[in-house]
Amino acid sequence: MEIDGQCHCGRVAYRAEIDPAKVSICHCTDCQNLTGSPYRVTVICSAEQITVTGAPAKIYAKTGDNGRTRFQHFCEGCGSPLFSSGEGGPDDWGIRWGSIRQRDQLKPARQIWCRSAAPWINDIAGLPRRPGD
Repeated sequence: MEIDGQCHCGRVAYRAEIDPAKVSICHCTDCQNLTGSPYRVTVICSAEQITVTGAPAKIYAKTGDNGRTRFQHFCEGCGSPLFSSGEGGPDDWGIRWGSIRQRDQLKPARQIWCRSAAPWINDIAGLPRRPGD
């Protein structure tokens, strides 16, 4: 499936050819810290599948919960997280679901690092919704 996306301000943009079956929810503490939310949704792919069409993303490195170094790619202007990458290998990149224009077509197929999941995460379906939403 061909997708495209960008950061919040539009400075960093990209196109990618992805497999929609490779959408994951990650509950690790790094993803919680990086998003400020209980989990992160990512499309797993390889570097060859992504073409940056706007300004390049800023990158920083950090060792994750699993002991591997991960590189976080984000917009220098607005701070939007766009990608993560590792130390090489197939399927070592992740495109952040929130930056993808076609995200309404991408449903997660698996969850990982569930032992770090917020204890209430499975209870949100029953929460009341604001009228009209």
